[in-house]
Amino acid sequence: MSIELKDVSYVYSPGTAYEMRALNGVNLTIPDNQFIGMIGHTGSGKSTLIQLFNGLLRPTKGQVFYNGKNIWEEGFSKKDLRSQVGLVFQYPEYQLFETDVLKDVCFGPKNQGLSEEEARQCATEALEHVGVSKELFGKSPFELSGGQKKRVAIAGVLAMNPKFLILDEPTAGLDPRGRDEILQRIAALHRTRGITIVLVSHSMEDIAQYVQRIIVLNKGQAAFDGAPKQVFSHYRELEQMGLAAPQIAYVMHDLKDRGLPVDVEAITVEEAKDSILKALREVRL
Repeated sequence: MSIELKDVSYVYSPGTAYEMRALNGVNLTIPDNQFIGMIGHTGSGKSTLIQLFNGLLRPTKGQVFYNGKNIWEEGFSKKDLRSQVGLVFQYPEYQLFETDVLKDVCFGPKNQGLSEEEARQCATEALEHVGVSKELFGKSPFELSGGQKKRVAIAGVLAMNPKFLILDEPTAGLDPRGRDEILQRIAALHRTRGITIVLVSHSMEDIAQYVQRIIVLNKGQAAFDGAPKQVFSHYRELEQMGLAAPQIAYVMHDLKDRGLPVDVEAITVEEAKDSILKALREVRL
């Protein structure tokens, strides 16, 4: 299975004084079982792009395919598509509406045709996957903390058993502990259930630690697309786009400039620690 974009452009309010081009000739393939990070400065087109993945927006130009089929061809089921390609918005309030948490998460499975009992089972499993305790199941989702709301919104999509899970800034506004917990749960979903994850984030450290591939958007186009080490090696170009590499990358380059033979491609704390210790041993010898 895959999502494929061919020469996709999107223009808001075309032909008016408010016309704005958000995407321009984007070509991308999102295959099965990848953990992908998407980064870009505000206004780069990230939010527009992910809404094209499951047909919430229709491209002004170009084509979007799911499993080789054009999602905008007559007869293609958007309902089925959105069950397979789940999107969790940055602000969970946009997706929460029921009187209690369990009912909210049951909505998707029931809409897929599952019985009440089957929907409750799917919802319970999804809530457990994202770390929502059972004592919260009967509470109004609007009484929850920001982190709990995000977990419930993710569970609401997860309960439909999607093949692709797209998360728009899932850790925004959370404290470091809450951010780590959410990301560890997401990474576990990728490992245990084989779900393709597309993580939109402004945190270079989070992207570096978890993803296998990074897509960098700039002015509506895919400026870079590759493995994290490859993309972050272009840190000077990223800076010109208003982005940056993880802080570790700058530390390693500084150490290298000072004569310590470290690996400047290290982008996580663990990689940096191993490289620095190795370099220190070499210097002492």
